[in-house]
Amino acid sequence: MKKKIAFLLVVILFSCNNDDSMTPVEDPSVVAEFRQNLSELNLFVGDLGQLNITSRAFEYSISTPSFADYSKKQRFIALPEGTSLEYNGDGLPIFPERSLIAKTFYYNNDERDLSLGRKIIETRLLIKINGEWESGVYKWNDAQTEAVLDLNGSTVPVSWIDQEGNTNATDYLIPENSQCFTCHRSFNELVPLGPKLRNLNFEINGENQLQEIINNQNIEGLSNSTSVSSLPNWQDGSASLESRARAYMDINCAYCHTDGGFCENESTLRMDYETLLENSQIVERKGSISFRISEYNPGISMPFIGTTMIHEEGVDLIQDYLDTL
Repeated sequence: MKKKIAFLLVVILFSCNNDDSMTPVEDPSVVAEFRQNLSELNLFVGDLGQLNITSRAFEYSISTPSFADYSKKQRFIALPEGTSLEYNGDGLPIFPERSLIAKTFYYNNDERDLSLGRKIIETRLLIKINGEWESGVYKWNDAQTEAVLDLNGSTVPVSWIDQEGNTNATDYLIPENSQCFTCHRSFNELVPLGPKLRNLNFEINGENQLQEIINNQNIEGLSNSTSVSSLPNWQDGSASLESRARAYMDINCAYCHTDGGFCENESTLRMDYETLLENSQIVERKGSISFRISEYNPGISMPFIGTTMIHEEGVDLIQDYLDTL
C-alpha cells in the first residue's frame, strides 16, 4: 500500500513539473475567409455571444464613431501571425495580406443596467485577399449563438432603453453586401474607413490607444504617437465647435463627399477634416446640409444609407456650427 501511494506521489509531482502540461493553450488561428458561419473563423473564444475576442486580434476604438441608429460597436483587427501594420502617415496604415477587420453592432437592452444583456445584430468583416479588400456581413440569430453569412441584407426589429429610461425601437437595416462599396469606396477600390491612425490617436482610460498599438508591436515604422495628428471627439466640450462639427462630418459624411468617393461627381461638397473650409463648399451648401440632415426621408436624408432615423445630437452640433458661418 505504501509503495502504491509513493508511486502516485511521484506521478503527481512529475505531472506538476512537466513543462508541457503548464504551457498555456493558445487560441486557434484566425481563419481569414468568408465561411458560412462566423464561428468557423475563430474570431471569438468561448461562448460566441459573449464577444470575447481572440488573443490573436486587438480591439480598437475611434475618437468620433459614426452614427448607426444608436447601436454600439465592437471593433478589432486580426493580423496574420508574425506580421504588423506599416506606418503610412496619419491615414490608413498598410495592412498585410490576409488582414481581417471586424465590426460588430449590438444594442444593450438597458443602458442603465448592462447586466440585463444585449442584442447582437450583425458583424461586418473586411478581409484583404490577393491585395484587395473584400467585404462580408454576418447576421446573428435570435439565440445569439451564431451568425451566418448574409449577403442580401435584412431588417431586424430591435428595442432598447436609453440612459434616461426612455424605450426606443427601430427596424434595424442590415445592409446588402453590395452596399458596403457605397461607403467604403475610394477611386473604385474597396477600402477600410475607421482605422486611420489619426482616428486612433486618443486616450482611453488614461492611456493613449495608438501608443499601446505601437508598444504591442502591431505597427512598424512608427515609434511615438505624438508624430500623428488626432481627430477630435465630437462630444469633447473642451474642443472648438468647428473642430467637433468637422470631425463629425468627416466620419459620417466624408467617405462619400470626398475625391474618389461615391458622391464625387454628384456633389461639390468635400467634407474631409483636413479640407480647408474655403475649399469644402460647406458655407455655400449650408442650407442644403441643414435640410438633408434635419429629418429622416429615405433617398433624400443624409447619410444616404446606414441609418433609419436622424441623430438628434449630431444634427444639433452641425446646425450650431452652420449657424456660425
